[in-house]
Amino acid sequence: MEKIIHLESIVKNYKVGTQVVRALRSVSLDIFKGEYVAIMGASGSGKSTLMNIIGCLDTPTSGRYVLNGKDVSRQSDDELAEIRNREIGFVFQVFNLLPRNTALENVMLPLIYAGERKQARRDKALQMLNDVGLADRVEHRPNELSGGQRQRVAIARALVNKPSLLLADEPTGNLDSKISEEIMKLFAEIHRKGNTLVMVTHEEDIARHAHRIIKLKDGHIETDEVNPNPIY
Repeated sequence: MEKIIHLESIVKNYKVGTQVVRALRSVSLDIFKGEYVAIMGASGSGKSTLMNIIGCLDTPTSGRYVLNGKDVSRQSDDELAEIRNREIGFVFQVFNLLPRNTALENVMLPLIYAGERKQARRDKALQMLNDVGLADRVEHRPNELSGGQRQRVAIARALVNKPSLLLADEPTGNLDSKISEEIMKLFAEIHRKGNTLVMVTHEEDIARHAHRIIKLKDGHIETDEVNPNPIY
């Protein structure tokens, strides 16, 4: 199987005043193309730090991170920004949509950064919004959409560049249980199309949708197990 993520002895330390916080302690991990992985852990377990490193939002203190065949452990901020735009689609708890832009304009943003031409941007964004069930909401602004619809726009934006990896951070944290289930069904559909998903969550019922569950504790991987009965 083809590796998308290879983490080798990843350490991440933060200095807080005179103290050193050891957020990650020699974490080694492989994630393969087409996997659907949930990363879990209590507050302070290191899961957010691990997500930031996997998402190229931060770099490790030591260790090696290879993303889709490229060592990204010691890249500059500009290089990391380019890698994020090309390789990673992000879905966050708070949606992070531009309030004055329509759904279509929000989804087109990564394509602008990628240098796509205007008509190609529009065509790809329209197709992506159709794929997430929002073909009739393309000209609506975020405040005209429900929470679930806003998250669908965010998912469409994350996927429009066809990234190697979809990284979701507490993607249902701001949604009620019914809408959460709808979003998790959409993630299942995305996974069935061959996408690689890594989801960070503290909710057991959400993690059970994934096919593999990794639990962190005190900066270490406590367990890494296949989920024999993923939901959907």
